[in-house]
Amino acid sequence: MCECQVYDAPVNAWASRYDSDPLAGDRGRPASRARSVEAETGLVVEDASTGWCGAVVAVEKAGGMRVVHLEDRRGRVKGFPLGPGFLLDGAPVVLTPPTAAGRAALATQRAAQSRTASGSRTVAAAPARVAAASRLFVEGRHDAELVEKVWGADLRVEGVVVEVLDGVDDLAGVVRDFAPTAQRRMGVLVDHLVPGSKESRIVAQARAVRPYGEHVCIVGHPYVDVWQSVRPERLGLQRWPVIDRRQSWKHGVLAHLGWPHETQADVAQGWKRILGTVRTYADLQPELLGRVEELIDFVTVGPEPGQG
Repeated sequence: MCECQVYDAPVNAWASRYDSDPLAGDRGRPASRARSVEAETGLVVEDASTGWCGAVVAVEKAGGMRVVHLEDRRGRVKGFPLGPGFLLDGAPVVLTPPTAAGRAALATQRAAQSRTASGSRTVAAAPARVAAASRLFVEGRHDAELVEKVWGADLRVEGVVVEVLDGVDDLAGVVRDFAPTAQRRMGVLVDHLVPGSKESRIVAQARAVRPYGEHVCIVGHPYVDVWQSVRPERLGLQRWPVIDRRQSWKHGVLAHLGWPHETQADVAQGWKRILGTVRTYADLQPELLGRVEELIDFVTVGPEPGQG
C-alpha cells in the first residue's frame, strides 16, 4: 500500500468536494475523464483532496449519503463520500457502489488467489520454516527458476531447498557426497531422460550407488531442455522447433522465434521472456508436472517405517 500524507479534513468539507473539481486544478485532469470503478473490498485508492490512501474495507449509508471507508497501511480507517474525487493508480476515478456481478467477479478472483501457481491451496500466514534436511536437485539454473516460479510457495511451506547441479555427468558422485538417508532424502530432476540416452546411463549408475538407492529418487522428462516443458502455445507456436544437432539448441530456438540469439546474454534474456509466459502449472507440459510432483512427494514424506 502506498505511503501518503494524512490530512484529517472536517466532516463539513465532504459536501464541498462536489462543489468544485479537485482533479481539474493542480492535477490537471477534468472530472469528465474519470472512469467509474466499483468500490470493491480491497481496492486501493487515494482521496484526491486529502491525499489519504487506503484499501476499501466497507461501503455503507450514513447521514443520507453513501460512504466508503478506506484503511491505510497503518490500519487507520477514514470515511469519504462515495463518488468522484479519487485516484486509482494515479488516474481519476468515480467510485460506485459494488454490484452483485462485481462481488461475484471478486469472489472468483479471490478463489484463484487462494491457490498457488502449482494448484495447491495457499497456506495463509505460514510461519518461516528452517530448511529441511532433504533436498531437490535440478540440472541447471533455468530448471531451478521454473521450479521456483510454479512450486516455490509449496516448497517454502515444506522447507525444501532446490539446489543446482550444473549438469549430471557425475551424478553418482553427487549421490555419494550427499549420502541420503531416510531422514535426509534426495530428489533429482534430469533433462532428456529417455531410453538409450547418455542421461539414462548416468542415472542407472547413480541409482546403483549403495547404500543410498532407496533414499534417492531420480526422475526426468523427455525434453532436450527444460524450455520445452513450457507449452509452445504460450509462445505463439504450435510445437517447439526441431533444431539441427550441429547447432546449439537454445540459440536455434531463439533464432526460430526471431529473437536475439548470438550471445549468452541473448540466451539469458530469451529464457526470461519464456519464463515470463508461465503463469501456473497449466502452462507446463504434463511430462514435467508429474515428475516434479513425484519428487516433492518423495522429499517431503516422513521417516520410513521403523526409522526414527
